[in-house]
Amino acid sequence: MSIPIFESCKKRKRMPKLFAFHTFAEPGCPIKPTGPFRDNIRLFLRECAELEDYNVEGMPTWCTLLVSETRNFVVPLYTIEESVNNSARPLCDHCRCTGWSHHYVSKRKYHVIIPADDEWNKPLHDGVFDVQTHLLHGLLHCNGFGHLLCINGIEGGSKFLCGREIMDLWDRVCINLRARKITVEDVSKKWSMDLRLLHGVAYGHPWFGRWDYRFCHGNFGVMEHNYDRAIEVLSTLQLCKIIQDFRSTDKYKEIKQIIWYYRDLSETQLITMGELLRFMLAVKSQASSRRKLIITGFASSLSRPPTKAVPQNKPLVKEKSVRCRKFSTVITNMDSRWPSRRLEYAAEIIVNALKEKKADRSSHGGMTRQEVRDAARLHIGDTGLLDYVLKSMNNVIVGSYIVRRAVNPSNRVLEYSIQELANGVLVNETEPEAESEPGFVPEPTPVPTRVAGADVYSDMIYLYTNILFEYPESDTVELATQVVLDTKHFVKEWPFRDEDDQLLRFICRIMPSLSDDGTELTAIREFQSPPPSEFISVPLHATLGELKRAIETALRDTYCTMDQFVVTEIENTEGMEDGEVLFGAVESGSEVWARGYGIDLGAELRYEGGTDNWTVRCECGARDDDGERMVACDICEVWQHTRCIGIEDADAVPPLYVCNRCCASLVPQKTQPSFGFECAGSLLLHPMADYGNELLYEQCLDWKM
Repeated sequence: MSIPIFESCKKRKRMPKLFAFHTFAEPGCPIKPTGPFRDNIRLFLRECAELEDYNVEGMPTWCTLLVSETRNFVVPLYTIEESVNNSARPLCDHCRCTGWSHHYVSKRKYHVIIPADDEWNKPLHDGVFDVQTHLLHGLLHCNGFGHLLCINGIEGGSKFLCGREIMDLWDRVCINLRARKITVEDVSKKWSMDLRLLHGVAYGHPWFGRWDYRFCHGNFGVMEHNYDRAIEVLSTLQLCKIIQDFRSTDKYKEIKQIIWYYRDLSETQLITMGELLRFMLAVKSQASSRRKLIITGFASSLSRPPTKAVPQNKPLVKEKSVRCRKFSTVITNMDSRWPSRRLEYAAEIIVNALKEKKADRSSHGGMTRQEVRDAARLHIGDTGLLDYVLKSMNNVIVGSYIVRRAVNPSNRVLEYSIQELANGVLVNETEPEAESEPGFVPEPTPVPTRVAGADVYSDMIYLYTNILFEYPESDTVELATQVVLDTKHFVKEWPFRDEDDQLLRFICRIMPSLSDDGTELTAIREFQSPPPSEFISVPLHATLGELKRAIETALRDTYCTMDQFVVTEIENTEGMEDGEVLFGAVESGSEVWARGYGIDLGAELRYEGGTDNWTVRCECGARDDDGERMVACDICEVWQHTRCIGIEDADAVPPLYVCNRCCASLVPQKTQPSFGFECAGSLLLHPMADYGNELLYEQCLDWKM
């Protein structure tokens, strides 16, 4: 439903200010702030927002009305000020997972929210911070650092605004208010594809890269150079080599037709995977009826002789039959580092998992690749072996079952399924005249061949799924894909600006006074990175004493631990009196170091990462919390990713876990399997298991106590 301007405003006591949606927060419009963010946000609320007559969880709430005059609706942009001292969640998990654990806790947070369409004419309610359906939810600390938590456009449920329009608005607001750094955790999907992977391969950056968001913090130990290299590997895959590498697979014909079709459609030569996806993303999803007719006619010509007439009521697809082969025969032609008996055993485990799924009447019988992999991991710990076998299992016979692999049309996800054979024929699926033939293996029901170009999104999903996740005999592509998927945190940074006006601006860093027995200096060095600097502005003819007071005021106003901070001196101003003018002595735009005392070392709200002194040391290289699931060793209390030690996300964490280092110190390596379950060199100890070594288990419990 559209929301007319009159309907949005008539319930208010007085006519509020209205701003144009697509030009709001452009430079100088409607305000032109010149100070740091902590001052600009107050000016914004005073000049551009109206205080609501209700609170959200006891917090003051403002509303700014943005008008789209051409489409006749008004968008409410809410700003909620959260006081950290009165908040139920004073620490910021988003800072912790982004690598900002060392930031001092800011006194105020500002939530910028555009609710879902059907909530535009209703007041906000308690619990609004946890809602995931907002069109926009941004969180800004009063020091100018913040996080984009949620953005949902037309694909996410809005009838009026697309994601690009909302993102443009958010970016303009951040620029206008002089935000310093904004992070985003990109887990967005479109057509079942991860956008950070799809756009990364196509454009070399995520979707948010359009607004200059870049690599910030990789999960599972991924560094920026790993991410850049992974993007390069995937985006530069040669299309001719892709066709060649898929020649021996059942996907060869479809992939070849799709690549050839878009190569012919493009006016420029498409050579790499990145160029192909970029061109496909540029093709409009809703073509004219004439365009659709041309595409359909051209695509159908690829799958049938041009001289053969096709009835009007017959689909423009061709039927094909695929013969099944025994898995034992398939593996004889595979150059594998595993012996045949090992491959056959893995295939049997996979079939057993599919049988159990099919026996479940509440299930449709198919399993995704990850589900099959997780089920088989209960019996086989070698994930490389499982991945190798899964790539080969399509239209193959294992025992008395045929294993098939196909894309589920309802959700576009690749699924495995089985069909039972009885005396060589499919149960309830064979033709009567074939049942008497000994050793007969029937051909499956004819499956329509994909029509390249009929649906660009379907073609894109097909290439995305099969090339990036099912590339034959290539660990490099699989590893590069995983690296990109493990990179979720991106950041945009606005550099310090010193404008030519009547203000002096400085980048201020804090150097605690050594007179406090050195304890404050030790605290500052607890983290590898120091707390961020602060932006300070003073009048053009301000004195040194006024600069000191401006620094004190800014820090006391911004951070919980700085309420009593006092500046004693500023470096490189030795010999200057507090009454002397700064102009000409200290250059505007320079970095100054202020020494002082009064940092509250015992404050509970000191660092955004909290006061707990806990250690992350995972084999993937991670040394800080990245938001992924972790488990701590019950002896040394060092945290590691569950994925890195072999515990799948669907599996419960064992009640007692001992890492590989502690295992080596407790007992000789050769005796470990007798009392626990070996998992990546560590022990997952279960209290109800029979370890055969009660002394070790008691020792573990003693360490835990």
